[in-house]
Amino acid sequence: MSYYKHESAIVDEGAEIGDGTRAWHFVHVCAGAKIGKGVSLGQNVFVGNRVEIGDLCKIQNNVSVYDNVLLEEGVFCGPSMVFTNVYNPRSLVERKDQYLDTLVKRGATLGANCTIVCGVTIGEFAFVGAGAVVNRDVPSYALMLGVPARHKGWMSEFGEQLDLPLSGHGEAICKHTGNKYVLNGSSIVKISSES
Repeated sequence: MSYYKHESAIVDEGAEIGDGTRAWHFVHVCAGAKIGKGVSLGQNVFVGNRVEIGDLCKIQNNVSVYDNVLLEEGVFCGPSMVFTNVYNPRSLVERKDQYLDTLVKRGATLGANCTIVCGVTIGEFAFVGAGAVVNRDVPSYALMLGVPARHKGWMSEFGEQLDLPLSGHGEAICKHTGNKYVLNGSSIVKISSES
């Protein structure tokens, strides 16, 4: 076994888990899950059958990653954040054929206790604040706060807020990395590193 599994963790036969991944206390990984390299699955994490988790993701304590959720490389899921996979669940109505796909792109952060309503895409390096409820697509690099989550700013890949308006045109440089970001309309792009 090329990954670490605490003695209390359950990994069902058939699950694919990459080198260097760590499954801590009371983790349950279902048989169909595909988990990349260097992933950290904190205490009491559940990973469903139709789930893909990319390399170097960090899933903090008490997170359930349900079927039809795809996490690209380097996604951070804060403690007790929530994914859903049915938009209008009822105990008395079977809706397993109505699961909606949720995609969280590379480098995004999902803060503690936030909720990601199924069927949305979270853009690269987006930052969802603690306790926010996301019910629509999130642009790359966007800072999302509140209930429901609203676009409140832009974040660098380093995880610091950039001094840019929500829309229009502008440029900002991350003070930690020197990377330059350009706002064009309602989207932002990393252009280069300053030297």
